[in-house]
Amino acid sequence: MSSAFRKALKSQQRNHRERSQPGFRKHLGFLEKKKDYKIRANDYHSKQNQLRALRRKALEKNPDEFYHKMITNKLKDGVHVLSQSKEEMTEEQLKVMRTQDIKYVEMKRVAEAKVTSQTVCCISAGCTLKQRIEREKKMFVIVQKIQTRKDLADKVKKVKVKNETVNSPPIYKFKTQRKR
Repeated sequence: MSSAFRKALKSQQRNHRERSQPGFRKHLGFLEKKKDYKIRANDYHSKQNQLRALRRKALEKNPDEFYHKMITNKLKDGVHVLSQSKEEMTEEQLKVMRTQDIKYVEMKRVAEAKVTSQTVCCISAGCTLKQRIEREKKMFVIVQKIQTRKDLADKVKKVKVKNETVNSPPIYKFKTQRKR
């Protein structure tokens, strides 16, 4: 019964509040309360623990350990900087990439052409139609430029032997050059 009485008394008590900074000490700046001290102390201790862990890690490090990034890493003003080497590609890889670019741009151009042909049928969107037609023209020009670059890059010359007919495609004869 006495415990119930004690609880009832505690509910009547005032909460403890820390006193404020006296007016004549305002010129000394902010008065640090316990909650401020705890935040500052916890921050300090966490940083000290981190430094302690790093020191321990440095002491336990194996000097014979090797990582491949050690080759590409360099120190500049005390900071580790990765020196990135240029990825060299073979001519075959470059040709494959170019053809993929051409295929992508051609696919986009065809898609734009389809959309423009559909929008021409239902001329409900006036300004978007003009924009799409312009975009399709630009894509066609880009395709032509990439195709000419590809043709210039190829070292193999092709000669048309037989023109295309209704039933068959054109036949080309390739003139190969020997590698030097």
